[in-house]
Amino acid sequence: MLTVILKRLLVAIPSLIGVVIVTFLLTRALPGDPAAYFAGPAATKEAIQEIRVKLGLDKSLPQQFVRYVRDLAHGDLGQSLTTGQPVVTEIRNRLPASAELTLLGLIVSVAIALPLGIFAATKPNSWIDHTCRIVTTAGVSLPVFFTGLILVYVFYYLLGWAPAPLGRIDVFFSPPPSVTGFYLIDSLIAGDLSTFRAALSQIFLPALTLGIFSLAPIARMTRASMLAVLASDFVRTARASGLTTFTVVVTYAFRNAMLPVITTLGMVFSFLLGANVLVEKVFAWPGIGSYAVEALISSDFAPVQGFVLTMAIMYVLLNLLIDLLYGVIDPRVRLEA
Repeated sequence: MLTVILKRLLVAIPSLIGVVIVTFLLTRALPGDPAAYFAGPAATKEAIQEIRVKLGLDKSLPQQFVRYVRDLAHGDLGQSLTTGQPVVTEIRNRLPASAELTLLGLIVSVAIALPLGIFAATKPNSWIDHTCRIVTTAGVSLPVFFTGLILVYVFYYLLGWAPAPLGRIDVFFSPPPSVTGFYLIDSLIAGDLSTFRAALSQIFLPALTLGIFSLAPIARMTRASMLAVLASDFVRTARASGLTTFTVVVTYAFRNAMLPVITTLGMVFSFLLGANVLVEKVFAWPGIGSYAVEALISSDFAPVQGFVLTMAIMYVLLNLLIDLLYGVIDPRVRLEA
């Protein structure tokens, strides 16, 4: 198992190097001059040039890249010009908020999509199957930011059931003592149920937005994979042996249909990392997505580069986790590896 993990990490190194190069070049190709932006509209050419020299933008692209790689090797992602804080510190403080939202959104989508796909496969052309098709089509068709705005309008503005979409926790509550960085888990560790309810009420709508956005591919893949497995010979043999429907569907069919579903979960998680940017802006969520958008608007290179590199590392680790799950679900995958 350790050999497999090392092989996967070695394969991922060229991808990370490519991400570093492409991100560096794309940020330099963005329109606008960061020195002129931070100097202000009334700044003189001398003041702008002074800021450009201070930022190292007066040097050639190869010299800037060498400096960036050297700092990166020392764990330095640079300093944000908009906040004045190191990018590493900002990402470390904001990443738990994005991770908590993304994971909860994925949990919501899985909790809806898996049973929906299984029931649709066991009862094809029934009302459950048609409902699955309608839900998946709606989930794919609606942009994630539009879904978020509709949920805010209905549950906050019209019904008043949800709190104002302004961050991770209500202004009348204090964040729980930080252990994991996840407010829901940290509040339970502290035994503060009121803070837990406040954090849950704040994260529910953005997580539901991500869940609606991501449940369509999971439900479709679950349905298609289950239909293929339910038509196989060993399932018919299990039914002919007198096993209950629950045993046949869950123990035999669903486990054999899990591999493509796990692959889809990995793809969906990567989609959610990108969709997080829009959801965080709609709900004023203090994650790394909104941090990157604000930096991109102000032509602040360092946070954008740090954000893309962080997403790339998370994606590599996610693929590694999926490979390990393959071996847990199907031992034949371990033997082939």
